[in-house]
Amino acid sequence: MLLHQDAARHAWLAGRPALDLVVTLDDATSEVYSAFLVEEEGTASSFRALAEVVADRGLFCALYTDRGSHYFHTPVAGGRVDREHPTQVGRALAELGIEHIAAYSPQARGRSERAFRTLEDRLPKELALAGITEIEVANAWLRTVYLPAHNARFAVAAEEAGSAFVPAAPHQWRDVLCLREARQSATTTACAGGTAACRSRRARCARTSPAPPCACTNIPMARSRSSGDPTASPTSRLPAPMPRTARRDPLRCRNGRGQRYRVAHTTTTTEADSLCAT
Repeated sequence: MLLHQDAARHAWLAGRPALDLVVTLDDATSEVYSAFLVEEEGTASSFRALAEVVADRGLFCALYTDRGSHYFHTPVAGGRVDREHPTQVGRALAELGIEHIAAYSPQARGRSERAFRTLEDRLPKELALAGITEIEVANAWLRTVYLPAHNARFAVAAEEAGSAFVPAAPHQWRDVLCLREARQSATTTACAGGTAACRSRRARCARTSPAPPCACTNIPMARSRSSGDPTASPTSRLPAPMPRTARRDPLRCRNGRGQRYRVAHTTTTTEADSLCAT
């Protein structure tokens, strides 16, 4: 089962700049499964269209699109697409088991091109007659009023009875049709644990008893010339180490690397020293 997805820029709403109409339709029957207006097509609009189709009908076999940058990476303009480096849309389709087919000429997208000629001729007039000038209102009207009437008039019956859609539960596709980014955590990480919340390179949390709930910060404390707050500039250079003969302050301790940190809400020197020992 093959579906087409494409977008056309046109003055769809009277008195407003041109918008993109994103359409997903059936190759065999020309039935439009999804259509909505956006300011500009892209990855988000492609995911939205796919989600509408999968939620309403189910999974399908293949999707036919142009070679837009949100669909494919094309190293050389007009050349072959790079299958080794999929886009977010390509990655999602692969995870769902949907084949992604690239069109290499306008003639190859004849089905969607003919559908857009019909829509550009009829849809702006219908929207104007309905007095619709807002995108959200137009999209709701498209879904509930226009598409049923459009499909009843222009869709054709399939040669074979039955449906090739495979029903899919929401949990099977919701976490797939989304943006995914690979990130590398910084050297400073954060953690939280019950009565203590710590932030350090080791992400260690300390818990004391019977002292009241405490919050400790185990990050380099930098001095600020304009403020007495020792945490005013966490990215500045480290202060000079404390003298070895200095007495341990219960509210300021040093970790094993000589970096000072603050322990808050402690009641006795013993309790503070226990936290510093960690």
